[in-house]
Amino acid sequence: MATTDVDVPHVTDVPDLIPARMLNEFAYCPRLAYLEWVQGEFADNLEVLEGRFGHRRVEQPSRQEVPEAEEVQTRRRGEGETRREGDGDEGKERLSPEAQAASPPSDEIIHTRSLMLSAPGEGLIAKMDLVDLSAAEAIPVDYKRGRVPDVPGSAWEPEQAQLCAQGLILRENGYHCEGGILYFIQSRRRVSVPFDEPLVDRTRDLIHEMREMAASGVIPPPLVDSPKCPRCSLVGICLPDETRLLAQPEALPAGREVRRLTPARDDATPLYVQEQGTTIGKTGDELTVKSRQQVLRRVKMIDVSQVSIFGNVQITAQALRDLSAASIPICHFSYGGWFHALTTGLVHKNVELRIEQFATAANPGRALRFARQFVVGKMKNCRTLLRRHLEDEGRDVLAELADLTEKAAAASEAATLLGLEGMAAKLYFAGFARMLKGDQPFSIEGRNRRPPRDPVNALLSFVYAILVKELTIVLHAAGFDPTLGLYHQPRYARPSLALDLAEEFRPLIADSVVLTLVNNGEVTPASFIRRAGAVALTDAGRRAVLAAFERRMDTLVTHPVFDYRISYRRVLEVQARLLGRALSGEIAEYPTFCTR
Repeated sequence: MATTDVDVPHVTDVPDLIPARMLNEFAYCPRLAYLEWVQGEFADNLEVLEGRFGHRRVEQPSRQEVPEAEEVQTRRRGEGETRREGDGDEGKERLSPEAQAASPPSDEIIHTRSLMLSAPGEGLIAKMDLVDLSAAEAIPVDYKRGRVPDVPGSAWEPEQAQLCAQGLILRENGYHCEGGILYFIQSRRRVSVPFDEPLVDRTRDLIHEMREMAASGVIPPPLVDSPKCPRCSLVGICLPDETRLLAQPEALPAGREVRRLTPARDDATPLYVQEQGTTIGKTGDELTVKSRQQVLRRVKMIDVSQVSIFGNVQITAQALRDLSAASIPICHFSYGGWFHALTTGLVHKNVELRIEQFATAANPGRALRFARQFVVGKMKNCRTLLRRHLEDEGRDVLAELADLTEKAAAASEAATLLGLEGMAAKLYFAGFARMLKGDQPFSIEGRNRRPPRDPVNALLSFVYAILVKELTIVLHAAGFDPTLGLYHQPRYARPSLALDLAEEFRPLIADSVVLTLVNNGEVTPASFIRRAGAVALTDAGRRAVLAAFERRMDTLVTHPVFDYRISYRRVLEVQARLLGRALSGEIAEYPTFCTR
């Protein structure tokens, strides 16, 4: 790893053509346009799905040929001469046979759907929902999912700018275009939008401003307390109130809470398949798990957030294709629970974030700032877990952990931080052993692994692997490279950044799951198998662990910074997004998740 400071390059190569739809987003919210166009973020919500459903017909391209502008102009000139000569039939004879064949009758209007055109001179490209073409004019028609707004002109500026951009594209391609139409699906009404000089000037200003925004490499700040945010599909990625609070605490009005603008829990959940010899396939909108043609399980794809397969489990090409197309990752584990591969769609488009990540990892000083946060967060949460379960006999351990936490926060080198973490782990696991109830088989004398030599360490290793899997998926979805860490050094086949982010969640999620399993009797000595001194979980034992882990991930917890309640699974996503904001410099430092 480099030992000198590294300047972080920015992505300044702005595409030549701006999609007209992105111009709409920019006029609506510049930050939204940056997230979608520059960083490649996208997410569905109900309004997006309703809009897609409303566009289902105009998304089908028309099959008839569309005359080029020259043919339309030829027809217009011919009709003009017809009018000057007085007799329509005599005028038609002045057109060439080819032009007469290519041009429909003068009173015919061609309705062409899903027409893609570009205008390099304007710097625009658009796929137009519908274009009405006649000898007189080309009229773009843009479909909108909602109702006609009660505003002057019966249309918002973003919609007018998008439609005007389509008009500018038609003009550059030689068509005569003086106005367009917005069709509001819920109202079933058309609203005419004339392309007058003020609207054309405003549209060109937006094009220039959007290009400057993209070239700057700086994401615009969130909107302030905007009613647009709750309806935005990217609100869980943007984190407007959270980012503004961390970047500018004074910007949040006194007494007003941070809005929780996303659901507290996800509707979709992971699908775990560990039955050896089974096959995952797809029938209709369902995933099927079969063993020798017998269907063991059916799960709707809409209810699946990820698929985790253990050992010798097959998956059909059709299921693999549709899962990848739906951005549902497939996690591959060895039979014993070693997480070794992830199958997803294409790499996330947010190259800006990976540039920041690699530059920070190459700069020991910058990387240490984040490493300290990860380790301090872990120590604080370890201390909190011990404080909740141990009584008076744990006071000395708590005091020592508090002292080590202060030293870790001031550590000046990564090696020092690593040593302090090791000392804290030794103290913590000594206290962790005292939190275990029940019989001798579930005692623990420190942490051991590769392979685990007692049932508790077997549980810890398996749950840590599942936690790292969750964070690898979250980081991948956020645009990171999960293999390059800021605290854990790069190593073959190791998701180092996922291990970094896992530090603060090991006691809160993984260790808590193990305590629940042991102390509630959800695992027994029969849940384990011993081989030459190594201990592993049986199939039944893994099922019990996975069930407890999913319960924990679904548990609602109050976020210590934003004071709203969300599930632990949602917390992982929020923390990954905040790590990205800290790497980009939008917020000063990464805020660890430390429960009270």
